Amino acid sequence: MVVGRRFWNLIWYGILLLGVLGLVSSLYWGRRTHWKNNDELIRACGTISVSIGMLLLLNRIAPLLGQLLLVVALVCFVVAFVLGRRLPPSPPNPEDQDDSGEPRRA
Repeated sequence: MVVGRRFWNLIWYGILLLGVLGLVSSLYWGRRTHWKNNDELIRACGTISVSIGMLLLLNRIAPLLGQLLLVVALVCFVVAFVLGRRLPPSPPNPEDQDDSGEPRRA
């Protein structure tokens, strides 16, 4: 028996909502940046899978599927971390430099 099951359901549904919003915004931003934000997309998928997995476990609907989704989420977060670390630094924006090539000061 889980104490405060309704409360935990509410929390995990909120995390699911955040994951869906993160996925939508990552898809939007990915279109603008030519899909250079793969780590954000994978992180959003991990957030969605961990929240669905916890909801399945919490409500005792499909415990085996819930555990599998938690493992998938863990893999997603590790892959997103590795991909995020491998990205080269972006080149400076030419609009942010003055005529001598130095960065503009505010």
